[in-house]
Amino acid sequence: MWPWLVPGVILIAVGAVWTLQGLDVLRGSVMSGSSLWATIGPIVLLAGLALVAVGILRRRRRT
Repeated sequence: MWPWLVPGVILIAVGAVWTLQGLDVLRGSVMSGSSLWATIGPIVLLAGLALVAVGILRRRRRT
């Protein structure tokens, strides 16, 4: 479970920050206001959610 959850949570956090920077909500970075990061961020965030979901499902199957 943990090998899936920890990277998943990290990817969720990174994806959220990248999305907010790309949308120019978080300023002060080279990535601020860049549509590239506004696109990559949600993809990374969804990958993190998928890892968390896999971790949760694997735990439920064991019990």
